[in-house]
Amino acid sequence: MNVVKRSEIDISEKKPASEVVLRLRGITKVFGSLVANNDISLELKSGEVLALLGENGAGKTTLMNILFGHYIADSGSIEVFGRPIQQGSPHAAIELGIGMVHQHFTLADNLSVLDNVMLGTEPLWWFSSNRRAGRLKLEQLGERFGLRVKPNARVAELSIGERQRVEILKALYRNAQILILDEPTAVLTPQETDTFFETLKKLVSGGLSLIFISHKMQEVLAISDRVAVLNEGRLVSELKTADASETELAQSMIGRSIELPERKTLKAGKPILKLKSITVMPEDGRSALSSVSLDICAREIVGIAGVSGNGQSTIADLITGLVEPRSGTLELHGEVVNNFSPRNMLQKKVGRIPEDRHSQGLIGDMTLAENSISECYQDPQFSSYGWQNKLNCQSFAENIVSKFDVRGYSPNSPVRLLSGGNMQKLILGRVLSGNPQLILANQPGRGLDVGAAAYVHEQLLAARENGAAILLISEDLEELLQIADRIAVIHRGRLSESYPRESISISQLGLLMTGQQKKSITNNHAIEADAS
Repeated sequence: MNVVKRSEIDISEKKPASEVVLRLRGITKVFGSLVANNDISLELKSGEVLALLGENGAGKTTLMNILFGHYIADSGSIEVFGRPIQQGSPHAAIELGIGMVHQHFTLADNLSVLDNVMLGTEPLWWFSSNRRAGRLKLEQLGERFGLRVKPNARVAELSIGERQRVEILKALYRNAQILILDEPTAVLTPQETDTFFETLKKLVSGGLSLIFISHKMQEVLAISDRVAVLNEGRLVSELKTADASETELAQSMIGRSIELPERKTLKAGKPILKLKSITVMPEDGRSALSSVSLDICAREIVGIAGVSGNGQSTIADLITGLVEPRSGTLELHGEVVNNFSPRNMLQKKVGRIPEDRHSQGLIGDMTLAENSISECYQDPQFSSYGWQNKLNCQSFAENIVSKFDVRGYSPNSPVRLLSGGNMQKLILGRVLSGNPQLILANQPGRGLDVGAAAYVHEQLLAARENGAAILLISEDLEELLQIADRIAVIHRGRLSESYPRESISISQLGLLMTGQQKKSITNNHAIEADAS
C-alpha cells in the first residue's frame, strides 16, 4: 500500500472548497459481539466543518480512533488527500496533518504543559530542544484561541478543564489540517466559546477542515456545514446544517422524541448544608477557597458556575470529606462537621456524583456489581465476617441496571466496557439507591448525549422533589439554567452571592466567570425593577 506523507502534498495551500480531503469507505469495526461501526462511509471537504452526532456508545469515538490510527478497521478504507492512509498508525495520521483532541486525555501527568505539547515534534537525534521557540508558539496559540495555560505547569496539577485545553493546543501545535474536536468547548465560558468559534471560522476559511463532535445542538447548528448522525454503529442521517433542526437531530440520535424534564416550583425546606466563611489553602495543585459561604435547603438545587480550575474541585472535595477547611465551619443538618473523611460524609447521607467518572467514580476492571456496592460494601446485606454475599451484590446491581436503564452489559461485566452515559447512570443509581439527603452532582451531564443528559436531570429533579438538597457544579451554563433554583459563580476561590435562575442570563454568568464585577447584573436588576 502506498502511503502518502505530509512532504508529498502542499497542505499549506488553500484547497478548493469542493475538494474531498478525507474519505471513509465501508468502515466496520467489531468488538466481540458488539458492532461498534457498521459499514460507515463519510466524506470531508476542504474548508468544511462536519458535525458528528450520536448517543453515547453510538460509535463516534471508535470511528475517530480508526481515523487517527488507534484502531484498525475490520473492513473498509480511508483516504486522506486522495491517497490511502496506513491504518493503525497515529504517526501516519499526524504526518498527514490529522489532529485529534481525544475525549479521554492522552497526556503525561509528570511532564509540564510545554513538554507534553512538544513531545514527539522534534527528532530524537537532536542534541537539544528548542524550547524557546516552542514556548513562543504555544503562548501564541493560547492567546489566539483563548486557551491559555501556563507552559511550565505540571499536567498532574491541572484541572480536567485545563487538561482539555492542553489537548486542543497539542493538536494545533502540530499544524493539523484535518482537526477532530471531541467536545472542545466544554470548559469555556460563553464569551470564550464565541472567540474560539471565530478563530475556527478564520482557519476554516483558509482551508482547515474540522470534524466537530458535540452534544450541544446550538453549537452544532452554529459552527457546522453538514451533520452526520450515528445510531448503534450505523450512519442513519447525513444532511446540510441549514436544513437541520434541534428536534430533528435529537430524534435521529435517539430514535425517538426527547422531552426535557420539567422543573416544578417547590418551596424550599429546612437547611441541609451551610458553609460559613470557609477557607481552604492550596494543596496538590487544587485551587484555594477564600471565605466561601453558601446555604442549601431541602427540595432545592443550587448551582455553581465557573471556568474550570477556579475552586470547584476544592468545594467538591470539602463536601465529600477529602479536604479540611483551614478556617470557617461546615454544617450538615444543623451540626458542625469536625471529622472530614469520605466515610463520615457517606454516613451523614451525602451522595457523590464525581467530576471524573473514570478515575473518581468507578474502577474500570471491577464489575458493575462490585462498583455498585463500592460505597456501601460494609452493609450487612453485602458482607458478613469478611465474606461477600455475591448473590445480594448481583441482585442490587441488577436492580440499578433495570431501574436506571444501564444498557449493554451484565452485572458481572467489567465496568470499563460501558459507554460514558451508561457509566453515569450506574453512578447515579448507586448514589440515589442510598437515599441521600445531600447530593453533590459535579459535572453530571459532561460528555452525555441529549437523551442521557435529560435522564440524569430527570432523576436529580425527582430527588429534589423527594426532599434532597442538591449542589450542582457545572461548566455547562444551559444545564444550570435548566434545573437549578439558584446559581452562584466561583472565580479564583471566591464565591459570589447566588442569583435566582430567572434573574440571570448566560451572558451575565459568563461575565462573572471571567472575574468581572457584578455591577452589570446589579444594574440590570435595578432596570428591571424600575420597569416593573
